[in-house]
Amino acid sequence: MYNRILLPLDGSKLSECAIEHVRAIASGCNASEVVLLSVVGSYEPGSGWSWGGVISESQMAETTRKAEEAAKKYLARVQKRLEKDGLTVDTEIMVGTPADTILDYAKATGCDLIIMATHGRSGVSRWALGSVAERVLQLASTPVLIVSPKGCRV
Repeated sequence: MYNRILLPLDGSKLSECAIEHVRAIASGCNASEVVLLSVVGSYEPGSGWSWGGVISESQMAETTRKAEEAAKKYLARVQKRLEKDGLTVDTEIMVGTPADTILDYAKATGCDLIIMATHGRSGVSRWALGSVAERVLQLASTPVLIVSPKGCRV
């Protein structure tokens, strides 16, 4: 039923709430692959501010490089945990806006299912920060399973 399952992770304990669901569904469906995707934010040079003024292009590049390095280490740890259960796991790190990058990746690579956790924001914080999970759910052309953090063992 599901051969290629996409699990977007942002490094938070809340995003990891979806791991148990991925493990169960991938095992139950004999999925051929689970893809762990981390999206590193992208910035246009001159768009970011620091205490010293506008952040330069080289500072942006260094910040992105460090974020990619941290994401690589994080995804490798999660990959090992899932591979211990006999799952075939691949990792992918991309630069962009999270929701759009997740949607583009899922479509371009033929993912059958996206499983992701919501951070459970509501009210002003949801309005201010937006909801990646909500955007993915609304715009995805593949099935999406949203895992609520309520009751998650974090």
